[in-house]
Amino acid sequence: MSAEAKSADAVPTGTDRRLNMIEAINEALDLKMAEDPDIIVMGEDVGYFGGVFRATAGLQDKHGKNRVFDTPISECGIIGAAVGMGAYGLRPVPEIQFADYIYPGLDQLISEAARLRYRSAGEFIAPLTVRSPFGGGIFGGQTHSQSPEALFAHVAGLKTVIPATPHDAKGLLISAIEDNDPVIFFEPKRIYNAPFTGYYDKPVEPWKTHRDSMVPEGLYRVPLGKARIARAGEELTILAYGTMVHVAEAVCREKGIDAEILDLRTIVPLDIEAIEASVKKTGKCLVVHEATRTSGFGAELSALVTERCFYHLEAPVERVTGFDTPYPHSLEWAYFPGPIRIGEALDTLLEA
Repeated sequence: MSAEAKSADAVPTGTDRRLNMIEAINEALDLKMAEDPDIIVMGEDVGYFGGVFRATAGLQDKHGKNRVFDTPISECGIIGAAVGMGAYGLRPVPEIQFADYIYPGLDQLISEAARLRYRSAGEFIAPLTVRSPFGGGIFGGQTHSQSPEALFAHVAGLKTVIPATPHDAKGLLISAIEDNDPVIFFEPKRIYNAPFTGYYDKPVEPWKTHRDSMVPEGLYRVPLGKARIARAGEELTILAYGTMVHVAEAVCREKGIDAEILDLRTIVPLDIEAIEASVKKTGKCLVVHEATRTSGFGAELSALVTERCFYHLEAPVERVTGFDTPYPHSLEWAYFPGPIRIGEALDTLLEA
């Protein structure tokens, strides 16, 4: 599986261009809207303004105000309307401007969207894709930096997707829009314009010069539930997603560690087969995510690795995460799982 995904992602098609993640997301929306008139884009400032991060720029001019439109500042209303649209045949793609503001829509997502297929015995579906920027690293403080992915991973009936590259952002978004179940599509805003190594005081390499910025023209799909080997290695396995894929890779490169980094891409559905194969090969596992530690998705990953790979583990599973506190503004880089904390966890595993 993962080897297959890895080789497919790595081969240029001859029509690849270098895009940043915003451009890749915009292109995915544009292509799908051109193909399917039932796709609707809606949210706060997504129309005329093109979104706070410009991910929907130009779509209203191209596809019209009936298909790309601004909504009131009411997340429960945005999600509730999208559920109704999906039940009656449309494929809405609502945007929640920041993941921190998705909570008023939780009841609609959990009680309605996630349950609709089940409670109607398949008569109705809720094929909505909820896009939302998430994560920190931009000095957004406690109300613009949260990573709530574990809340949605807990809900049966929802799928949760988190891309780490422009290539995957486009391919995963296309797959999410085509899926008949509700999908939460979290976009790591720290890497919208460039991958991030975690070294906040060093120059940033833009996507346009990065190897993972090659994006094919036209429609293509990255399947949900298939992880990507971001970096092959033998000494230990690192499980990560979103921004943390790039931070982990930079730390391993700097320390000269032969780690295998698995970019999960989707946490529900989870590619447990790829995780098992990697951990059984290396014998050691580090889980990295930006969300708070207690009941974070890393706890589930740690439990699964221990259950399935216990006799192959040479050391306990290590976790590097955010802290159990609101995301601080002035101490952002102490909270952020950066190179120092990841490096210390790697040393602990290698010495075990």
